[in-house]
Amino acid sequence: MQQDTFIGVHERLKQLWPEVEIDCHVVLALTCGSAVAFLALKWVSQKRIKKQIQDAQKKRELSLEKMEKAVQKFKQQNPSAQAAHILSLPLVELTEKLKEESLSPESVLYAYMGKALTVNQEVNCVRHFIPECEQSLQKLKRQTEKGLLYGVPVSIKDHIGYKGHLSTCGFTVSLAILEEEDSVLVKVLKRQGANPFVITNVPQSLMTYDCSNSIFGQTVNPLNHRKSPGGSSGGEGALIAGGGSILGFGTDLGGSIRLPSSFCGLCGLKPTGNRLSNLGVRGPVDGIHSVTLSLGPMARDVDSLVLCMKALLCDYMFQLDPTVPPMLFNEEIYSSTAPLRIGYYDTDGYFLLPPCMRRAVHETRKLLQEAGHTLVHFTPPSVPYVMDELFIKGVFADGGSTLLAMFGKDIIDPSLKHQVNYLRIPNLVKKGFVKIIKPWAYCKKFVDEWRKCKLDVVLCPVLGPAFTLSYPGKLLAAVSSTMLYNVLNFPAGVVPVTTVTEDDEEELQQYQGQYGDPWDKKLKKAVEGTVGLPVAVQCVALPWQEELCLRFMKEVETLSCKGRGKKAI
Repeated sequence: MQQDTFIGVHERLKQLWPEVEIDCHVVLALTCGSAVAFLALKWVSQKRIKKQIQDAQKKRELSLEKMEKAVQKFKQQNPSAQAAHILSLPLVELTEKLKEESLSPESVLYAYMGKALTVNQEVNCVRHFIPECEQSLQKLKRQTEKGLLYGVPVSIKDHIGYKGHLSTCGFTVSLAILEEEDSVLVKVLKRQGANPFVITNVPQSLMTYDCSNSIFGQTVNPLNHRKSPGGSSGGEGALIAGGGSILGFGTDLGGSIRLPSSFCGLCGLKPTGNRLSNLGVRGPVDGIHSVTLSLGPMARDVDSLVLCMKALLCDYMFQLDPTVPPMLFNEEIYSSTAPLRIGYYDTDGYFLLPPCMRRAVHETRKLLQEAGHTLVHFTPPSVPYVMDELFIKGVFADGGSTLLAMFGKDIIDPSLKHQVNYLRIPNLVKKGFVKIIKPWAYCKKFVDEWRKCKLDVVLCPVLGPAFTLSYPGKLLAAVSSTMLYNVLNFPAGVVPVTTVTEDDEEELQQYQGQYGDPWDKKLKKAVEGTVGLPVAVQCVALPWQEELCLRFMKEVETLSCKGRGKKAI
């Protein structure tokens, strides 16, 4: 390598000054000097980044200490506060008690702050405490009209803007930038009486479905600490599943709400892009237009998602962001009891999911049929084309150069090294990425198939169960089940319906995958040892039909709970 560099420098100098005889000793000195200078600059840069990380970690520790002191102070002043009772209440019941004042906003906030601290100690999911939440309590009491989420503490993902706080996307380059104003989501939440109290952890770059970065570390799954919580809204998934938040908000570009919901046993909704405003949500890469980012809620039950959407789809949001269609929540569609015509499939023909995920689809299909709905087999067209040509080339339309530049200024998290190496493929190989992607023709083809089958909604699998730590970064292609509906920009939600059984684990040993290639073998390894962990299904509707999607999700939740002998919330 050094010899090649020496020869290269020598040849370059001869080209610049052909009339001058170049002394090889001079060339050697220049080459060595350049190498030393490069290494010195790299060392200085790494030292600076490590110092930034240490400072950020210290600020985080101080933030959590402040949170702990606030909780202890409240407990001392209110020894009779019933935190366990508060934490056991479903969101709908909690909001009723807050409005009738049988519970105070203070008691609810500090109950969840205390629980969030406990969960964070176990799984490392909270990035920062939002101390302004304590002052917000006083503002809540002065509101003349109590909003639909009055007094509810909520958590928000790292890159959803909150004034005076960081939006890092897991990169150190963002540690010096504080948000100048609240995102539209935060403004509307506050208007509806909600109280954001913590910001949750994310993976570096957000472009993976694990949850680890070089600043704040690895978040693990509260149901099994050897497993990932999913991502990129993994901090949200872990906190809510651990009981430290009753309602959280993530974003979804390829499954980042639905995958943590699947891995952690939650309900999560990815709305149609721009049904909820994205203003004030920072991304690591701007200008991705062929695949739509969606902002949406995550919670323990479908009723919580419904209440949340009713609160957010209000005139105030439409005023703050005129680009959002002024569509209030349609209660008539959600409350309808008319039988549905439901398409279903258990594989998309691109990545064959584990046996338990396909079992969940067929068990749910049977329950829906028995409840009077019509089930029709549906085959999503050309998913390999969508994955390879529309999703990958759409998200990385610049050949990955923007992300690579950001990684070059940072310490790369170990969980992302496989993906970063992929982005480093020579430009000659990646040149096909740099193009304008137009998914509209495919969307028309998909909708034509949908209408040909006269479908209302679709039931299909979602990636799961929870992967062993480090595996998500090695299996980007496995997200085909979720990314399809980002490319199409359809609303899609996830509902847990069962758990992994011993029989599933035995059947997994015979799993060969779609092609029996290295990726199929990695998937098998990734999902081993998951007995007892949640298994979910995915519910899909056409664009702008979130109410129908939620109605379908509620039906699935009710029937699956009944089938398991569990009370639906």
